[in-house]
Amino acid sequence: MEKVRGFEIAKGFENKGINLPERKTKYSAGYDMEAAEDCIVPAFKPGQKPTLIKTGIKAYMQDDEVLMIYNRSSNPKKKGLVLCNSVGVIDKDYYGNPDNDGHIMFAFYNVKEEDVEIKKGEAIGQAIFQKYYVTDNDNANGERTGGFGSTSK
Repeated sequence: MEKVRGFEIAKGFENKGINLPERKTKYSAGYDMEAAEDCIVPAFKPGQKPTLIKTGIKAYMQDDEVLMIYNRSSNPKKKGLVLCNSVGVIDKDYYGNPDNDGHIMFAFYNVKEEDVEIKKGEAIGQAIFQKYYVTDNDNANGERTGGFGSTSK
């Protein structure tokens, strides 16, 4: 079977009991993403870096597709968790990159006054595959050489 789009376990997470993302209903756009391990998202303090929550998942897709990762709608109200980048953009060439194999992580801030504990297997966000378009005069021909945050390097 030809691989069109989907999810796989990222290197280093093969024997960690990671669940591949699933849609819960037939009309859901998003695939539910889970935390790969227990972690704490500390209460926010000025100057603090976001907490990266590992999923243990990587995604493959077609040349004209992107994977968008979004927060769970209940996270801000119930847990005080907000994505520091609002929406994560996972490009096709992130898959299998030499730095981290394309491992998808969620970058959260906790806006509550107390730390928030995330348990392994807990749903933390959702992922949606989308098509995208390029302009008539597009001539991008660079190649990815790294992982998380490497596009501008």
